[in-house]
Amino acid sequence: MPTWNEINHEIDSTAGKSACDDVRKKYLHALEAKVKRPVIAYYSGWLQRRSPEGLYHAEMPISDLDMNGFMSAIHGLDRDRGLDIVLHTPGGDIEATRAIVEYLFKMFSRDIRVIVPQIALSAGTMIACASHTVLMAKHACLGPTDPQVNGLPALVVLQEIDRAIEEIKHEPLKQMVWQHVFSKYPPGFIGNCERARDVTRGFVKSWLENGMLKSASNPSLSAESVVDKLMDMRKTSSHGYHFMFDDCKDIGLNVQLIEDDQELQESILSVHHAFSLSFSKSDAIKIIQNSNGGVWSVNG
Repeated sequence: MPTWNEINHEIDSTAGKSACDDVRKKYLHALEAKVKRPVIAYYSGWLQRRSPEGLYHAEMPISDLDMNGFMSAIHGLDRDRGLDIVLHTPGGDIEATRAIVEYLFKMFSRDIRVIVPQIALSAGTMIACASHTVLMAKHACLGPTDPQVNGLPALVVLQEIDRAIEEIKHEPLKQMVWQHVFSKYPPGFIGNCERARDVTRGFVKSWLENGMLKSASNPSLSAESVVDKLMDMRKTSSHGYHFMFDDCKDIGLNVQLIEDDQELQESILSVHHAFSLSFSKSDAIKIIQNSNGGVWSVNG
């Protein structure tokens, strides 16, 4: 497997403005040859491209703009062989994620496998739950599927409401404190939090029940159990909590280690290095590319 430094040198040694694209194409094509299925890599540069304050560009998360990228990447692929998605994302918009997943279901008859070389959080984890199998590296992780509303964690807000009700029952004077807290929320905010929670649960449960867990003795019950664990804020430290491989297995997801196949591991990590270096060497902040070489990107 080429190391990070070797792929970095390879990009620097490749002539032309398309050096990064060409090197990514090379390793994506090699991964397709290994898995014998079309491959699409969906990558965000949120780890490499941040402001001095630690913020990242608004288009780095999953958004409706990405549908254009997936449509472009799917064009010309052999859709009868299913699809492998190499996924690296901080998450993003719930409805944009649903639209992408449902589109991929139609294009590939739900035969989708997700590969996570490093991180797929939040809505990225939702996409992973829409696959039949998730391949993960030992150092890779998924995250809680707790939706954010106006930049605030919806489940935490709703937990605070429950806490406020209980505290006020026992100590009525605390009503003044909680009124001050909730007065900062805009009209309709609590309802939006409830809808985001319910919609997220519904999407993920349905995808698991009809996909990854459909062979379970009770697919509905198994899916409900997984969703409960992915949305249990009592056992996670933050929205960015990392569920590592063993955690994902204990949760009930169908996960496999890429390290179990040395050649596969080398192919996947070569792709990962090529994409990560591309963000450091170009203006791209998001790249969607297929194993045929078709590439769509957002610059920032």
